[in-house]
Amino acid sequence: MAQTPMISIDLKAAIMLLLLAAVWGGSFFFAEVALSEVPPLTITLHRVFWAVPLLALIVGLKGLRFPTSLRVWGAFLVMGALNNAIPFSLIFWGQTQINSGLASILNATTAMFAAVVAGVLLKDEPLTPKKIVGAALGIAGVAFIMGPSALTEFNPSNLAQLAILGATLSYAFAGVWGRTALSDQPPLVNAFGMLVGSTILMIPVVYVVDGPPSFALSPSVWAALLGLVVLSTVLAYILYFAILARAGAANLLLVTLLIPPFAIALGVMFLGERMEPEAWIGFGIIALGFAVTDGRLFSRLLRRRPRHVK
Repeated sequence: MAQTPMISIDLKAAIMLLLLAAVWGGSFFFAEVALSEVPPLTITLHRVFWAVPLLALIVGLKGLRFPTSLRVWGAFLVMGALNNAIPFSLIFWGQTQINSGLASILNATTAMFAAVVAGVLLKDEPLTPKKIVGAALGIAGVAFIMGPSALTEFNPSNLAQLAILGATLSYAFAGVWGRTALSDQPPLVNAFGMLVGSTILMIPVVYVVDGPPSFALSPSVWAALLGLVVLSTVLAYILYFAILARAGAANLLLVTLLIPPFAIALGVMFLGERMEPEAWIGFGIIALGFAVTDGRLFSRLLRRRPRHVK
């Protein structure tokens, strides 16, 4: 199936795409604020636990049916692990060592890794040369950010960056799992189910590792947690599926490159963060990798090249 050209996205879809990038970019900012008082695993539990009743309400208002099949709920449990519990926890832990802007840049490799994982595991998503080159450029961008010292000395920030890359790979496998195990369920029901699954997984983990969550938190931390739940999770899923229906999956992938500018701007304005030059260069390399993987930009440029008349 031919991909939709990038310029075909209408104004409403473009606005929704920017809003989605803003709320997902905000998740890195909210997490940074919450980490001042709440451990990473507990932040993950807060994010998924409080989102469950809100999405349940939305699913009910839309008249969608909650599944009763044990097979479906087992698939939700796996999806909750791959798309919520594992990546959220890795990213939040990573942010204890690196700033929110850098975390968002590393997260931008998700699209390239997802293309490669899908190419390996799905028959209808062949592994093409452009996907391999795109992933290689993504890895090159990450390597540039981490620097040669990552190979010669131990640094907690390098481990944190690897943790966030682990999160992107988890997202990639989640995409494949959703395609194969949950394609027969409405998207919002899938979102609700995986949040239930991730909540079930995170409750015992948090109680063993962090202990019972404390509710004696400052107003700013509660506001950050509320932002994570309402904006970066519930609203984000609503926008995600609305854009998917309106503009298609190809245009939706653009959000991965739009998230870092929002996260970086929030970090600079409110957290006093500063991005090093290698982070910007690395992001440029990752963005190039995305463009190669997506392919549409280069296709348009080639079509616009003037042809010499003999």
